[in-house]
Amino acid sequence: MKLDRFQLVFALLMSAMMAFLMAGVLTLVNTGLDIGFPWRWLRGFLVAWPIAFPLVLVLAPVASKLAIKLVGLPKPQ
Repeated sequence: MKLDRFQLVFALLMSAMMAFLMAGVLTLVNTGLDIGFPWRWLRGFLVAWPIAFPLVLVLAPVASKLAIKLVGLPKPQ
């Protein structure tokens, strides 16, 4: 699988944003908001991001193809 620079940067940014936001939401729901919240959030993010990055690399093309089929767009060339 050949990745161009755009795909790599996209996956890096998308995985960082999603891991950051999801770690924050799940940390808040599971532990509440107190003085230690930011450190728990950061720890959750640092665990999630290395997992999210390769998953986005693999799943973004699959999701894109599925979305194209679901909305009935022609296949990109």
